[in-house]
Amino acid sequence: MRIDNLNDMNRNYIFLTIVMLVLAAGTLFLTTSDEPKQIAPEELLQEIIQPSRYVTTDQVAKMIIQGDPSLLMVDVRPEGEFEEYALPGSVNVPLENLLDEENLSYFGVPGVKVVFVSNDDIRADQTWVLTKRLGYKGTYVLKGGINCWMQTIIDPLPPNEDAPKSEFEAYAFRRGAQIYFTGAATLAPDGENVQVQVRRREKTNVAAGGC
Repeated sequence: MRIDNLNDMNRNYIFLTIVMLVLAAGTLFLTTSDEPKQIAPEELLQEIIQPSRYVTTDQVAKMIIQGDPSLLMVDVRPEGEFEEYALPGSVNVPLENLLDEENLSYFGVPGVKVVFVSNDDIRADQTWVLTKRLGYKGTYVLKGGINCWMQTIIDPLPPNEDAPKSEFEAYAFRRGAQIYFTGAATLAPDGENVQVQVRRREKTNVAAGGC
């Protein structure tokens, strides 16, 4: 069994543990009349198994570059970590403060995709469960979190020579995105500077994938 499959299995076990804790802690949820009706645990579990709750770093990078107004990134890490590094345009709502009245206004806005961001995707998954349990729609998790963002967008590795064409296309985009977000120079094999263009593409629906 491959190492990445084992990592996915471990992450799923952790996530399911989080889900059970959240479902058991019903008193964590606010019950004011202004909030959406909480969904049943069975419905929540059905949504959990859908991989569409994840968006990839590539998808988020494209949306930022294109200036997609439907994207709202909510960074659920502690304030200190957010101040050290954060994705462009993201807002900081630490998980501990998620259910504060002023923070709940970020959710349930028609046409807005709320993407939760954390260092990996465990804390963001926990946030997703909380908002889903309250009945909010249009919430997603950045797969792999900031760690994956660093590996794929900020410092992408070239594919192997025998990799499929799709991996080279993904790498070309990531190198262009790296320039967009960091201003890093790109060098041709002979050492000369070259320009990597980031091509605008049609908006796509969120899907599974990532590190």
